Amino acid sequence: MFRTEIEPLNYDFKLDHSKRLIAIGSCFSHTIGQRLEQAKFSININPYGTVFNPLSIFNLLDHAIEQSPLDETSIIQRDGLYLSHELHSSFKAASPEKLQQVFQKKNARLHKNLKKAEVLIITLGTSWIYEKKRSQELVSNCHKVPQKEFDKRLLHLEEIMTGFFTLKEKLDELNPKLRILLTVSPVRHTRDTLHGNAVSKSNLLLACHYLSQMADNVYYFPSYEMVVDDLRDYRFFEKDMIHPNAQAIEYIWEKFSSALFTEKAIKDCEQLTQIQSAIAHEAFNPKSEAHQQFLSRTLMKAEELNKEIGLKKEIKKLKSRLAHD
Repeated sequence: MFRTEIEPLNYDFKLDHSKRLIAIGSCFSHTIGQRLEQAKFSININPYGTVFNPLSIFNLLDHAIEQSPLDETSIIQRDGLYLSHELHSSFKAASPEKLQQVFQKKNARLHKNLKKAEVLIITLGTSWIYEKKRSQELVSNCHKVPQKEFDKRLLHLEEIMTGFFTLKEKLDELNPKLRILLTVSPVRHTRDTLHGNAVSKSNLLLACHYLSQMADNVYYFPSYEMVVDDLRDYRFFEKDMIHPNAQAIEYIWEKFSSALFTEKAIKDCEQLTQIQSAIAHEAFNPKSEAHQQFLSRTLMKAEELNKEIGLKKEIKKLKSRLAHD
């Protein structure tokens, strides 16, 4: 035995394709969200773009609940476009008014999804935050404004806890059945130095521990520990030695699905993977009788699975190949 493998995870709820999901937070939330989307789950992934620190995540969710606009003081101009310190740089517009309109559309959609969702996945990336020196206003994204304009500090555990419980009170009122699944991103924030990253992650891990122990319908999934303590090897990272690679993500996905999916959902995902692999297969001779039969069998499987989960795109692609071959 040359590994310290994570013990089997037990949760008092399971996910299937009828459940509505939301994933918000750091880039790892985007990664696991994409895997769920590829597996045909109904999920809203990082509606406000990548967000790293807990308080910014909580503030954006509060915006969605309250349907409140961006703070006008958060809006800045750069290269002829307007951005907000509350949002990712992918949110930009020709005027402050148009930026607010884009934001309100996102708010409206997320508000609707929060009302109906069964699970909200929140991935925390760092507990280091930036605040404007003059106003002490929290900044989610600096947007290349000189660092001298901001103060950098480490969030206190009490700030994270208080922010979460304030948000959860509103979420409980909006959707009493909503479960919250907390994770800590295994992505290293080396700009904070390795020691600073370790302190930051420790802070987040401690917060997740207390929150999952103290709050109803709040759970923790140990993605951070799976990479750092279980896999524990640089061969499971990209060349930048910061981001987990495809092999590590696949491992986490297997642990995630086995712990949180119903048996039927696991079976459906396995069949879906087979169908998607068949579609991705490039035949030596697409017009051969053998390949045409292969496509026909795959189409039958897709049409059968379509009764359970939506496979319209896959079915259309298979039919088009049969029609043209």
